[in-house]
Amino acid sequence: VQLVESGGGLVQPGGSLRLSCAGSGFTFSRYDMRWYRQAPGKERELVAVITSAGDSKNYADSVKGRFTMSRDNAESTVFLQMNSLKPEDTAVYYCNARRSRGRGLPPLDYWGQGTQVTVSS
Repeated sequence: VQLVESGGGLVQPGGSLRLSCAGSGFTFSRYDMRWYRQAPGKERELVAVITSAGDSKNYADSVKGRFTMSRDNAESTVFLQMNSLKPEDTAVYYCNARRSRGRGLPPLDYWGQGTQVTVSS
Protein backbone atom coordinates (compact mmCIF):
# COMPACT_ATOMS: atom_id res chain seq x y z
CA VAL A 1 0.00 0.00 0.00
CA GLN A 2 1.29 3.44 -0.90
CA LEU A 3 0.05 7.00 -0.72
CA VAL A 4 2.35 9.49 -2.40
CA GLU A 5 1.76 13.21 -1.98
CA SER A 6 3.14 15.84 -4.31
CA GLY A 7 2.67 19.50 -5.16
CA GLY A 8 3.96 21.15 -2.02
CA GLY A 9 6.40 24.04 -2.06
CA LEU A 10 7.02 27.67 -1.22
CA VAL A 11 4.35 30.19 -2.15
CA GLN A 12 3.69 33.82 -1.30
CA PRO A 13 0.67 34.84 0.78
CA GLY A 14 -2.41 35.00 -1.41
CA GLY A 15 -1.01 32.41 -3.77
CA SER A 16 -2.24 28.95 -4.71
CA LEU A 17 -1.00 25.39 -4.67
CA ARG A 18 -2.54 22.12 -5.74
CA LEU A 19 -1.60 19.02 -3.77
CA SER A 20 -2.02 15.53 -5.20
CA CYS A 21 -2.04 12.16 -3.49
CA ALA A 22 -1.78 9.01 -5.56
CA GLY A 23 -2.82 5.70 -4.01
CA SER A 24 -1.78 2.19 -4.95
CA GLY A 25 -1.98 -1.30 -3.52
CA PHE A 26 -5.55 -1.00 -2.28
CA THR A 27 -9.04 -0.42 -3.69
CA PHE A 28 -8.90 3.37 -3.69
CA SER A 29 -12.55 3.86 -4.59
CA ARG A 30 -13.71 2.16 -1.39
CA TYR A 31 -11.89 4.55 0.91
CA ASP A 32 -12.82 7.92 2.31
CA MET A 33 -9.89 10.26 1.89
CA ARG A 34 -8.60 12.96 4.18
CA TRP A 35 -6.01 15.69 4.16
CA TYR A 36 -4.35 16.50 7.46
CA ARG A 37 -1.68 19.04 8.25
CA GLN A 38 0.82 19.49 11.03
CA ALA A 39 2.65 22.71 11.76
CA PRO A 40 5.82 22.79 13.88
CA GLY A 41 4.99 22.40 17.56
CA LYS A 42 1.31 21.78 16.88
CA GLU A 43 -0.93 18.72 16.76
CA ARG A 44 -2.00 17.19 13.48
CA GLU A 45 -5.15 18.90 12.22
CA LEU A 46 -7.86 17.51 9.94
CA VAL A 47 -8.19 19.82 6.95
CA ALA A 48 -10.65 18.17 4.58
CA VAL A 49 -12.56 14.94 4.03
CA ILE A 50 -14.15 13.44 0.93
CA THR A 51 -16.28 10.31 0.85
CA SER A 52 -15.36 7.31 -1.26
CA ALA A 53 -17.75 8.29 -4.07
CA GLY A 54 -16.82 11.94 -3.83
CA ASP A 55 -20.42 12.94 -3.08
CA SER A 56 -19.76 14.61 0.25
CA LYS A 57 -16.97 16.85 1.48
CA ASN A 58 -16.22 18.60 4.73
CA TYR A 59 -13.63 21.22 5.60
CA ALA A 60 -12.06 22.68 8.68
CA ASP A 61 -13.41 26.15 9.45
CA SER A 62 -9.94 27.58 8.96
CA VAL A 63 -9.88 26.60 5.26
CA LYS A 64 -13.54 26.83 4.22
CA GLY A 65 -13.99 28.91 1.10
CA ARG A 66 -10.27 28.71 0.27
CA PHE A 67 -9.52 24.99 -0.09
CA THR A 68 -11.30 22.49 -2.32
CA MET A 69 -10.85 18.74 -2.15
CA SER A 70 -11.64 16.44 -5.06
CA ARG A 71 -10.86 12.93 -6.23
CA ASP A 72 -10.49 10.90 -9.40
CA ASN A 73 -11.19 7.27 -8.60
CA ALA A 74 -10.23 6.16 -12.10
CA GLU A 75 -6.74 7.52 -11.44
CA SER A 76 -6.70 6.63 -7.71
CA THR A 77 -5.79 10.20 -6.91
CA VAL A 78 -7.10 12.84 -4.55
CA PHE A 79 -6.43 16.55 -4.79
CA LEU A 80 -6.40 19.59 -2.55
CA GLN A 81 -6.68 22.93 -4.33
CA MET A 82 -5.47 25.62 -1.95
CA ASN A 83 -6.20 29.26 -2.79
CA SER A 84 -5.68 32.52 -0.92
CA LEU A 85 -2.95 30.89 1.11
CA LYS A 86 -1.94 32.42 4.42
CA PRO A 87 1.25 32.06 6.47
CA GLU A 88 -0.74 30.07 9.02
CA ASP A 89 -1.34 27.41 6.35
CA THR A 90 2.34 26.53 6.57
CA ALA A 91 2.60 22.88 7.56
CA VAL A 92 3.38 19.39 6.38
CA TYR A 93 0.29 18.10 4.58
CA TYR A 94 -0.55 14.41 4.85
CA CYS A 95 -2.90 12.28 2.80
CA ASN A 96 -4.93 9.61 4.62
CA ALA A 97 -7.10 6.78 3.33
CA ARG A 98 -9.64 5.29 5.73
CA ARG A 99 -12.23 2.58 5.44
CA SER A 100 -14.55 1.55 8.23
CA ARG A 101 -14.89 -2.17 8.88
CA GLY A 102 -17.75 -1.99 11.37
CA ARG A 103 -18.37 -4.69 13.98
CA GLY A 104 -16.25 -2.78 16.47
CA LEU A 105 -13.11 -3.31 14.40
CA PRO A 106 -10.64 -0.46 13.96
CA PRO A 107 -10.75 1.16 10.51
CA LEU A 108 -8.22 0.42 7.80
CA ASP A 109 -5.94 3.44 7.84
CA TYR A 110 -3.13 4.35 5.43
CA TRP A 111 -0.91 7.43 5.43
CA GLY A 112 1.35 9.21 3.00
CA GLN A 113 4.77 10.56 3.87
CA GLY A 114 3.70 14.20 3.75
CA THR A 115 4.54 17.21 1.61
CA GLN A 116 5.76 20.55 2.93
CA VAL A 117 3.76 23.69 2.21
CA THR A 118 5.39 26.98 3.17
CA VAL A 119 3.55 30.27 2.78
CA SER A 120 5.93 33.18 3.14
CA SER A 121 6.95 36.39 1.46
